[in-house]
Amino acid sequence: MEIKKICVLGAGLMGHGIAQVCAQGGFEVTLEDIKEEFLQKGLDRIKKFLDGSVARGKTTQEEAEAVLGRITTATSLEEAAGDADLVMEAIVENMEIKKETFRQLDKICPEHTIFATNTSYQSVTEIATATNRPDRFMGMHWFNPPQVMRGIEVVKTERTSPETVAIITSLCQQLGKEPAICHDSPGFIANRLLQAWRTEGLRLYDENVASFQDIDKALKTAYGFRMGPFELADLAGMDVVMAGNETMYNELRSDVFKPPRCLVMKFRAGELGRKTGKGFYEYK
Repeated sequence: MEIKKICVLGAGLMGHGIAQVCAQGGFEVTLEDIKEEFLQKGLDRIKKFLDGSVARGKTTQEEAEAVLGRITTATSLEEAAGDADLVMEAIVENMEIKKETFRQLDKICPEHTIFATNTSYQSVTEIATATNRPDRFMGMHWFNPPQVMRGIEVVKTERTSPETVAIITSLCQQLGKEPAICHDSPGFIANRLLQAWRTEGLRLYDENVASFQDIDKALKTAYGFRMGPFELADLAGMDVVMAGNETMYNELRSDVFKPPRCLVMKFRAGELGRKTGKGFYEYK
């Protein structure tokens, strides 16, 4: 099967970037969200990113305009996904909302349409039970920001067909990404490893071993990381980090993933990071 039309659900932190990458890859893309204002914010972010690429000489103005021209928007699932070959979901990390969305999509989309979820921690296998096409359902876990990060985790369930895996793997390569194939498991590959080192970094702060600034500095200067655990938590958002920790802890029953106290308190205080202007660091 050849993928020609792609629908991306959610114009937020991840969705708008995924839509941009797909449009840059030459695909016709429909970006869907529940409100026009969310879609406009997503488009504004795409335009800002493309304007920066033009300014740096990474692309031309004509190419940037062509990318924007391949993206249309919609506020209804029927309009967005009715003729899509692939639907990529990048909405809120809530199991019931995801399942209800895919129940609706299962009735709307053609039989050949492949469904993919960008979930970071939820069970792809469980989300797929909301549809009658588990063989054409899998995870495509992108990393933030999608326009820059090269990796995509291609997550297959026990019922995902080899053909679907091959189609999505090929698509990732067409988009200039490096796919890593794995089975459905808590945190998949990257986030399971990430949670372990980030959680231990936050725990060092709980134990007063060092300031959070020095913990970030040590990781970056010793191992060449672009961000330390506290900077990364601020970028992702304390709500997202908490959800990941709790999911991993409940699934694997390992204290390695138990949410550190400093994370819990930031979450309760509503200091979620960049999105609120304050997390461990402060932002203008």
